[in-house]
Amino acid sequence: MVMQMYCNRRRICPKSYTVDYYANRAKLRALVYSSDTSCFNQLRMYGGTFDRLCGMLETIGGLKPTKNMLVDEQVAIFVHIAHHVKNRVIQFQFGRSGETISRHFHMQLNAMMHLEETLLKTPEPVPDDSTDERWKWFKGCLGALDGTHIKMTVPAKDQPRYRNRKGEIITNVLGVCTRDGQFVYVLSGWKGFAADGLVLRNAILRPNGLKVPQGQYYLVDVGFTNSRGFLAPYRGQRYHLSEWREGRHPTNPQECFNMRHSSARNVIECCFGMLRKRWAILRSPSFYHVKTHNKIIIGCCLLHNLIRQDTTLDQLEDAHTGNEDAHTGDEDAYTEDDDFISTIETSDEWSGMRDGLAVDMFNAFRGQTRRSR
Repeated sequence: MVMQMYCNRRRICPKSYTVDYYANRAKLRALVYSSDTSCFNQLRMYGGTFDRLCGMLETIGGLKPTKNMLVDEQVAIFVHIAHHVKNRVIQFQFGRSGETISRHFHMQLNAMMHLEETLLKTPEPVPDDSTDERWKWFKGCLGALDGTHIKMTVPAKDQPRYRNRKGEIITNVLGVCTRDGQFVYVLSGWKGFAADGLVLRNAILRPNGLKVPQGQYYLVDVGFTNSRGFLAPYRGQRYHLSEWREGRHPTNPQECFNMRHSSARNVIECCFGMLRKRWAILRSPSFYHVKTHNKIIIGCCLLHNLIRQDTTLDQLEDAHTGNEDAHTGDEDAYTEDDDFISTIETSDEWSGMRDGLAVDMFNAFRGQTRRSR
């Protein structure tokens, strides 16, 4: 009797695996197109930016609609996964099988890699007539760079190579950004124990690596060598912004230089902070293959740039302020070009330039202090 009732219930409410196209489109309209607020809350971007992303992935990335799924739904699934939403949750939200979601995610990721040339920002040096209080001292500066650690999951046999000094399994990522907080270059894939200086040397020697024209430079922290093309602060002097609060003032040219340097170089810290806030998949380890995870990191940086380009007021910025081969750490082919920096070596000329800049900063600071009294 119980079995008969169960069978009757099955006949009354049969379960169908046929894709309900119109129901899925209705869900997507509610998710993306109902309002900008809903779109931003779910996808971390506004509707106009989402439409632009879909268009770029079609025209540049080669993404195509399928019989049962249009491009915008594929993109919405991809962005959801970047929030570290599990496959089984996406299955329920979008009414798709796990295999379909996984396949479209990897297709999206490969299409995103074709957008590097379009979305990575071309830096512009600080002009001689700059009036920006944060950057006007650094004439010819292109932006800032730093390394960050992204947690990941690797096979047990590879874990010792990816373990850092804190015992975490991570990949060392080099990020380079412009003054307005857009990524210029991202190198992901180095093992956790790799030093920042080693990663930077590798980046500038790659055929498609970081290009620093002669006479221009990036701001770097004390973990890097102060050399042509890379301006570092003075060691052994106060540096971090937190050390200049509560009315503290620099007492010598070196401290004054470090204060100005820290204020400008903080842009790369903000970039990394917003990147983690926007894409939760970068905040905790995922179970993707190492090469896939490195692509995800680059893809998130590209999405960050797209959102920065299309959004005048970035809500996350306000909150924070209070091709695989070209970006993995295993490539051995190097190239040199006389027009760009190809070595990282200290020199008296570069150290003298920094010393002269520090004296000018300190003299201007003392004059400003006297006038304010």
